[in-house]
Amino acid sequence: MANPLLRQKLESGEFLVIPGVQDMIATVLARKVGFDIVYGSGYWLTASCHGLPDAGIVTFTQMQERMATLVRTSNAAVIADADTGYGGLLNVHHTVRGYEQAGVTAIQLEDQEFPKKCGHTPFKRCIPTQDMADKIRVAAEAREDKDNFLIIARTDARAEQGFDEAMRRLEAYANAGADILFFEAPQSEEEMRRACEAFDRPMLANMSNGGKTPILSAQELREIGYSLAIYPAMTSLVAAAAMEQALVRLKETGSSEGVGVDLFDFNEFCRLIGFEDVWEFERRWAR
Repeated sequence: MANPLLRQKLESGEFLVIPGVQDMIATVLARKVGFDIVYGSGYWLTASCHGLPDAGIVTFTQMQERMATLVRTSNAAVIADADTGYGGLLNVHHTVRGYEQAGVTAIQLEDQEFPKKCGHTPFKRCIPTQDMADKIRVAAEAREDKDNFLIIARTDARAEQGFDEAMRRLEAYANAGADILFFEAPQSEEEMRRACEAFDRPMLANMSNGGKTPILSAQELREIGYSLAIYPAMTSLVAAAAMEQALVRLKETGSSEGVGVDLFDFNEFCRLIGFEDVWEFERRWAR
């Protein structure tokens, strides 16, 4: 069942800062810090689980299982990246039903050809606008919880077809029933502002470190007109940098002590991941 929290917060006017989580370690840490909405990124969940690029290789079944695990682990409202819906209109219908059954709160669909590409990498191609609008209509009709399960429509047209075409597509997707609009990879603050000024739907900003879009503060994004921002790459890139540094020191010194980065407390992590329940079970049933 969809978590009503996302819709409630959007309606309240609160600007939403939503971290991306690439695995269940990042998920339990986001829960510890207090994030009650998280983003399941196709790029980073694919990389962490399968060691593959975000290029339409991972299947719906694999991603649905990953999202269900994310929902269970986080206890948060989960925005789920569903790429192109994994095919045509029937696939979109199946994807929406499957993601909703997995417990996600919002599903992100994009207008790329299948197989898709990461939004900040080259060689993206978009399907016709009408085809994507039909996907949005099918998605809106397929959901069982019409109030709380939200449809996010993303356009990748900026890279190949320019700003104006991306804007025309967003208008068509809003008219098709999208709850939230996602202009992927605007290349300047001016483009970000123009996109937000043109629509009365909640606008999502993608603060992808290393991508094509300027990284702005939450205050700046809200002033521009955004309602929410996702940070899909931050935890992954931080973790990768720290792990590389620690591994280099281990290779050089042969020791896991003094690796040059702070280590999370092992006992606290045991508690975060649920070992206290295991230990209580053992105390109760040990013979």
